[in-house]
Amino acid sequence: MVGRSYGRLLALLAAQCRDITAAEDALADAMERALQRWPRGGVPGNPEAWLLTVARNRLRDMWKSPAHRLSGPWTEDRDVAEEVTEPAAIPDRRLELMLVCAHPAISADIRTPLMLQTVLGVDAAAIAAAFAVAPVTMAQRLVRAKKRIRDTGIPFTLPERTDLAARLPEVLEAVYGAYAIDWLSVPQRPAIESLSSEALHLAMVLVELLPEEPEVLGLAALMCLCEARRPARLDRDGTFVALDDQDRSRWDAGLYARGERLLARAHGFGRPGRFQYEAAIQSVHCADGVERHALRKLYRALMRVGPSLGAAVALAALDGEIDGADAGLRALDTITDRAAERFQPAWVTRGHLLGEAGRVDEAAAAYRRAIQVTADDSVRAYLNERVRSLTSAGPIDGISDTTF
Repeated sequence: MVGRSYGRLLALLAAQCRDITAAEDALADAMERALQRWPRGGVPGNPEAWLLTVARNRLRDMWKSPAHRLSGPWTEDRDVAEEVTEPAAIPDRRLELMLVCAHPAISADIRTPLMLQTVLGVDAAAIAAAFAVAPVTMAQRLVRAKKRIRDTGIPFTLPERTDLAARLPEVLEAVYGAYAIDWLSVPQRPAIESLSSEALHLAMVLVELLPEEPEVLGLAALMCLCEARRPARLDRDGTFVALDDQDRSRWDAGLYARGERLLARAHGFGRPGRFQYEAAIQSVHCADGVERHALRKLYRALMRVGPSLGAAVALAALDGEIDGADAGLRALDTITDRAAERFQPAWVTRGHLLGEAGRVDEAAAAYRRAIQVTADDSVRAYLNERVRSLTSAGPIDGISDTTF
């Protein structure tokens, strides 16, 4: 049980006891009891309320035990679970929990991973892989961060406006990170069941809370534009489909229109930022007849405010398309990030540019390296087909859409 239900329940429990680890243990115990009882007695009418009540009872027993001798912080207010009949009636306190994780008392390098695990239920191993950290190291950091939240008594409430602005960048990073992990690892999973739908929900919650914050609007726009084309990323037999080859009739027209509206609202404030540039880039990619020069300007602007390996590789690809393959290869060679060695889009771009330059054997080798660092079977099959096409018929057009 991950995503919205887990995060909502954990946020409520943690807000009452101010101890994330204890709340996690109580919720895990409630879920274990559910697995034991529900198959025999049936699923209750409101499973979330049932879990919340059982978990709260366990926390009460723990706080009142002689081993804890605790006079606070537990509060004996009425259970929300006893008052609701619909799951939607349980308040969503995940944003407050995210802001707790982004508190200045928490080490900066663990804030986003902590939000990903506690609020969105991302597996610690997946977080470790995304941040290029050993799983054991990541687990230790998460444990220390939760202990610090408990020991320092960080309040589980929305901070003042000035503090909210200071913590907002890390909250946006966590929401974006959850979406990216899901998008890159499981493109075939239906959105309604995926982590990406939870990340998009939180982005829209942020829009409601901060409707005049352009970067919040930019993040929501970015995710809407990406999510709109998820249905077309695989064809009907499960084969990966690059953006240029997608059937646009399979895109979610409602999400696409919402993304464009959010981007227009953000642009109206005249305060561009990283997520707004990324959303604008997606908008240009999705338009009929991509304007490469405009796209390159956007990537250059993005590199000034939010440089990343992905943006650098995309900019090199555009240099190759506009100024010739050799220019693109030179731009690729200037990238010094060590992570580029295992960054699949870098190898795909190199293979494409080498193919355009007529260096077929080198291009095939680059594509094979991209295949080695590709985890998704559908993308791996797509790249294998590119190698076969390259070696049998010479240069081929287009660059794989393996990132968003």
